[in-house]
Amino acid sequence: MEAKTSAAASASTAHVTAPLGLREAKKQETRQLISDHATRLFIEQGFENTTIAEIAAASRVAKKTVTNYFARKEDLALDHQDEFAAAPARAVASRRPGESALAALRRAFDAAVAAQDPVAGFAGPDFSRMISDSPTLVACLRNLHDRREQALAEALAETAGARPDDITVRTVAGLLGAVHRVLFQRIQDLTLAGHTHDEIARTIAKEAAHAFDLLEPAIGDYAVA
Repeated sequence: MEAKTSAAASASTAHVTAPLGLREAKKQETRQLISDHATRLFIEQGFENTTIAEIAAASRVAKKTVTNYFARKEDLALDHQDEFAAAPARAVASRRPGESALAALRRAFDAAVAAQDPVAGFAGPDFSRMISDSPTLVACLRNLHDRREQALAEALAETAGARPDDITVRTVAGLLGAVHRVLFQRIQDLTLAGHTHDEIARTIAKEAAHAFDLLEPAIGDYAVA
């Protein structure tokens, strides 16, 4: 996921947005302020030990304001869940003519690594340790991987004209989802071991190539655009 002090979008996920109105801009500022203070406290005190009341006090807003912007405490820590869950499905949906689902996901992952995208796992040691030290956040991240695999299955089903619970669709989504889980965790492990982003990117680029190569014989020609 993403550290709040990092850029919110990579080259592979950038979106053009219209200028915000004053009211909406103020809401975005308040949301970001709360998120930043929450992340700081989570890193300093641990996620489990930090309360919503402490976050509200640090942000100088009412406790109700915090919960209006963030329904769950986990949402304060993992602030780009929708992007994380949707990215692989979007890569499949936007694959190029003649490109398979595997090739599209491989290309998207390579771009994320080259950009050192925080959503791909390049979140820095403090943020990565905050997640790994929290059973709640570890469980939340596991659920996000499940959501991502389900979204991927739905995208694959649409391209194949099949149901999302079709055995081929579920198997392909499971294989692709497993590679993404392994690579994400690998980035986290290397981060916690003290490697720099540049070092991690070089290592992961090679390991990802090998991981995707393993899938090539089985699903290299599946869902070709």
